[in-house]
Order: sequence, then C-alpha cells, then structure tokens
Amino acid sequence: QVQLMESGGGLVQVGGSLKLSCIASGNISSLNAMGWYRQAAGKQRELVAHISDGGKTTYGDSVKGRFTISRDYAQNTVYLQMNSLQPEDTAVYYCNALSRPSDTVLEVHWGEGTVVTVSS
Repeated sequence: QVQLMESGGGLVQVGGSLKLSCIASGNISSLNAMGWYRQAAGKQRELVAHISDGGKTTYGDSVKGRFTISRDYAQNTVYLQMNSLQPEDTAVYYCNALSRPSDTVLEVHWGEGTVVTVSS
C-alpha cells in the first residue's frame, strides 16, 4: 500500500501564491505517476496537474500558466506551486498516485486532502 500526506493548504488573497506538498510512504518502490486533483463545493473532482514517472506533465485547462507541478523522486514528494490564485481555485486539493505492485495490477491512491481558500 501507498500512503499520501498533503500539506500546504490555507487561506490566501486573490493573486497570491501557495505551494502544496504531498509525501508518499509505504510501498513506494511500486510508485508510478503522481498528481493533484481538486473538488470545489457542489462540483465534481477535476484534474489539476499530473506528472508521470518519466517527468511528463499535464495540466487542467483552468490552471495552465499559473500552476506548476514538480516531483522530488528521492524524497517521494510531489509539489504544486500555485500562483495568481483566484476565488474559483478554492477547493479541497487531493494528492493522487498510481502504483504498480505487479505487472498485472495498477492501484490508485488518494490523500485525505488539503483545503485551499482564496478570498477576494
């Protein structure tokens, strides 16, 4: 099993910045891609950013140019630098990871979430 722990959420004003961190522990030898999703009140969970095991990044359309995902492979940590935050970025942000404990098994893991609130 892989456990994920997020940190870095909080309250920020419009135009401000926050950096989220997510540390993976447990069966990290099977860790593959990692990413961030968010869920605003009354809305579905959506992709924010994703980074493959090889470092390829993908972003949701609403955060392109403002958010940057990065990964420290040695520390089993994924980061999300969020700049130019807007009220619509207010949500619970969840860390996500894929692991492949065997050739035929792909597992999905989620953190408990960290709250980001952007005030106008």
